[in-house]
Amino acid sequence: MGQRKGNGSAVRQAVEYDLVELVRLRALLFEDLGGHFFSPASADDDWLDALAVVLKEQLTADAVRILVVDGDGDGDGDRGLAACGIATIEQRLPGPHLRNGRIGHVIGVVTDPSYRRRGHSRSIMRGLLDWFGEREVARVDLYASAEGEPLYRELGFTHHPDPALYWRP
Repeated sequence: MGQRKGNGSAVRQAVEYDLVELVRLRALLFEDLGGHFFSPASADDDWLDALAVVLKEQLTADAVRILVVDGDGDGDGDRGLAACGIATIEQRLPGPHLRNGRIGHVIGVVTDPSYRRRGHSRSIMRGLLDWFGEREVARVDLYASAEGEPLYRELGFTHHPDPALYWRP
């Protein structure tokens, strides 16, 4: 995928050089979500090292797409990333509601606070939705923050009919 423009946001696929910034933005996502589930009081920063390892492995995986928008720069030559979005495809068993069994997951879209309200998340989401469409994904799931929900609804996401539960061993 080359660069995709949308609302002035040039979206590109992430590369290994982006790893430090991807980890920074992913950590920011959890800070913004807050609450004990996403930011448990007992958590330390060990997960950031594990995240960097997994992201490096996933950068070239067929079932993962990581899209980014570069920052404007601050005069030091270090532009950083303005935003990123991570998506995966999971092969499940086909069913009457899921003919080919392919489910897409938007794992997280996050924009650095200094770059918000510029259309970066929208551009990233359109790029991810195009990628899902090219791979004939039957459904795309995501968890939306209150701030992000209007964008996702505008892009066609609706309330999920399945009740969501979780279990931690």
